[in-house]
Amino acid sequence: MARTIRHLLVHGRVQGVGFRAWAQDTADRLGVEGWVRNRRGGEVEMVVAGSVQAVAAMAEACRQGPSFARVARVEERDAQEGELMARGEERGFAGLPTI
Repeated sequence: MARTIRHLLVHGRVQGVGFRAWAQDTADRLGVEGWVRNRRGGEVEMVVAGSVQAVAAMAEACRQGPSFARVARVEERDAQEGELMARGEERGFAGLPTI
Protein backbone atom coordinates (compact mmCIF):
# COMPACT_ATOMS: atom_id res chain seq x y z
CA MET A 1 0.00 0.00 0.00
CA ALA A 2 1.36 3.43 -0.97
CA ARG A 3 2.09 5.82 1.88
CA THR A 4 1.81 9.59 1.58
CA ILE A 5 2.55 12.51 3.89
CA ARG A 6 0.69 15.82 3.63
CA HIS A 7 1.01 19.14 5.45
CA LEU A 8 -2.32 20.89 6.12
CA LEU A 9 -2.86 24.47 7.28
CA VAL A 10 -6.48 25.14 8.22
CA HIS A 11 -7.75 28.75 8.19
CA GLY A 12 -10.94 30.25 9.60
CA ARG A 13 -12.52 30.03 13.05
CA VAL A 14 -10.57 26.92 13.97
CA GLN A 15 -9.13 27.69 17.41
CA GLY A 16 -11.13 27.51 20.62
CA VAL A 17 -13.64 25.14 19.00
CA GLY A 18 -12.08 21.76 19.79
CA PHE A 19 -10.40 21.37 16.40
CA ARG A 20 -7.25 19.68 17.72
CA ALA A 21 -9.15 17.08 19.78
CA TRP A 22 -11.49 16.50 16.84
CA ALA A 23 -8.47 16.06 14.52
CA GLN A 24 -6.94 13.49 16.88
CA ASP A 25 -10.20 11.53 17.06
CA THR A 26 -10.65 11.70 13.28
CA ALA A 27 -7.04 10.62 12.67
CA ASP A 28 -7.47 7.64 15.00
CA ARG A 29 -10.69 6.64 13.22
CA LEU A 30 -9.03 6.90 9.78
CA GLY A 31 -5.82 5.16 10.87
CA VAL A 32 -3.43 8.00 10.03
CA GLU A 33 -0.48 9.22 12.06
CA GLY A 34 1.09 12.63 12.50
CA TRP A 35 0.49 15.69 14.64
CA VAL A 36 -1.68 18.78 15.06
CA ARG A 37 -1.04 22.16 16.72
CA ASN A 38 -2.40 25.68 16.91
CA ARG A 39 -0.41 28.52 15.40
CA ARG A 40 -0.31 31.97 16.93
CA GLY A 41 -1.70 33.41 13.69
CA GLY A 42 -5.02 31.63 14.33
CA GLU A 43 -4.54 28.61 12.05
CA VAL A 44 -4.41 24.93 12.89
CA GLU A 45 -1.42 23.12 11.38
CA MET A 46 -0.99 19.39 10.93
CA VAL A 47 1.11 16.76 9.22
CA VAL A 48 -0.77 13.61 8.29
CA ALA A 49 0.76 10.31 7.10
CA GLY A 50 -0.86 7.08 5.94
CA SER A 51 -2.44 5.52 2.89
CA VAL A 52 -3.30 7.86 0.04
CA GLN A 53 -7.01 7.25 0.65
CA ALA A 54 -6.86 7.81 4.42
CA VAL A 55 -4.81 11.01 4.13
CA ALA A 56 -7.20 12.33 1.46
CA ALA A 57 -10.14 11.51 3.74
CA MET A 58 -8.47 13.40 6.60
CA ALA A 59 -7.87 16.45 4.41
CA GLU A 60 -11.49 16.36 3.24
CA ALA A 61 -12.75 16.04 6.82
CA CYS A 62 -10.67 19.11 7.77
CA ARG A 63 -12.58 21.15 5.19
CA GLN A 64 -15.60 20.76 7.49
CA GLY A 65 -13.98 20.36 10.91
CA PRO A 66 -15.90 20.02 14.17
CA SER A 67 -19.38 21.49 14.49
CA PHE A 68 -18.33 24.84 16.02
CA ALA A 69 -15.52 25.48 13.52
CA ARG A 70 -15.94 27.64 10.44
CA VAL A 71 -13.26 26.54 7.99
CA ALA A 72 -12.44 29.20 5.40
CA ARG A 73 -9.83 27.17 3.51
CA VAL A 74 -7.28 24.39 3.83
CA GLU A 75 -3.81 24.81 2.32
CA GLU A 76 -2.31 21.44 1.39
CA ARG A 77 1.14 20.41 0.23
CA ASP A 78 3.33 17.33 0.13
CA ALA A 79 5.42 16.85 3.27
CA GLN A 80 8.59 14.95 4.06
CA GLU A 81 9.16 12.17 6.58
CA GLY A 82 11.26 14.56 8.66
CA GLU A 83 8.23 16.78 9.28
CA LEU A 84 6.65 13.95 11.26
CA MET A 85 9.56 14.22 13.72
CA ALA A 86 8.05 17.36 15.29
CA ARG A 87 5.97 14.98 17.40
CA GLY A 88 9.10 13.51 18.99
CA GLU A 89 8.90 9.90 20.16
CA GLU A 90 5.09 9.82 20.22
CA ARG A 91 3.31 7.37 17.96
CA GLY A 92 -0.09 7.71 16.36
CA PHE A 93 -1.47 11.24 16.06
CA ALA A 94 -0.11 13.71 18.61
CA GLY A 95 -1.32 17.09 19.83
CA LEU A 96 1.60 19.52 20.01
CA PRO A 97 2.01 22.86 21.82
CA THR A 98 1.08 26.10 20.05
CA ILE A 99 3.81 27.83 18.06
